[in-house]
Amino acid sequence: MGCHEVVQRALKAGRKLLPEHEAYGLCGEFGIPFAPARLAGNWEEARQAGEDLGFPLVLKIVSPEVVHKSDFGGVLVGITSPADLRKAYDRLLANVREKAGHVAVDGVLVQKAMPRGVEVAVGGLRDDVFGPMIMFGSGGILIEVFKDVSFRMAPFDEEEALRQIRDTKASELLAGVRGAPPCDLGTLARLIVNAGNLMCRVPELAELDFNPVLAYPDGCVVVDARMILSA
Repeated sequence: MGCHEVVQRALKAGRKLLPEHEAYGLCGEFGIPFAPARLAGNWEEARQAGEDLGFPLVLKIVSPEVVHKSDFGGVLVGITSPADLRKAYDRLLANVREKAGHVAVDGVLVQKAMPRGVEVAVGGLRDDVFGPMIMFGSGGILIEVFKDVSFRMAPFDEEEALRQIRDTKASELLAGVRGAPPCDLGTLARLIVNAGNLMCRVPELAELDFNPVLAYPDGCVVVDARMILSA
C-alpha cells in the first residue's frame, strides 16, 4: 500500500496519529532508513517476529491513544532471548493497562535493537507562512535539555543539509570525540533531505518526529518515528 493510500485510510478512520509501523512504511518509500520492525497482533505473531528479526529486540505498544509510549511503560528494551520476549510481551501489556487504563491496543511493535550510535533528531512541521520546515539537532533527551536545533524550509539539497548539521553542536559529536570515528554525514544529509521531500509530497502530513536517529561511521537509522496528520 502506497503512502497516499495509508494516509487517506487513516484520515477516513478519523486517525491523526500514524502508528509507528505505518510511519516506517512512509519512510521506506522516501529512502529514509529505519530499524527493521514488525507489528504483532498476538503473542504467536510476536514470537515469530522475534525469531525472524533476531535478538536483541525492543518492544513498543501500538495504540492510537498512547502517543508518548515511554510515559506509560510502553517501551521495553534489553530483550535478548525468547524467554525475555515472552516476559516482556506480557509486562508491556500489563504496564499499559495499569497506567493508561483500557485504551485501544492495535498490537505490539517488535523491533530489532540497533547498536549504539550518536543520537540526533530530525523533525518536520508545516508552518502557516513558510510551509514545510525541517529541524535537525541533538537527539534523545538532549533535544529537550540543550534545545540544540536548526531549521530549514523544504525542499533543499544535501549541501544545504550539511550546512544545517554544521549549525548545531551535534556536529561536534558527529565529527568524532575522544578517538571515536566520524559519522557518515553524507548519509545523514540524505536522510534530512528525504524527510523534507516527504513533508513536501504528503501535504496531509502536519508533523514528523524521528528521535532518535542513530548515526554511525557507515550510515544512520531511524529507531523511533512519529507522524501526525492534519484534519
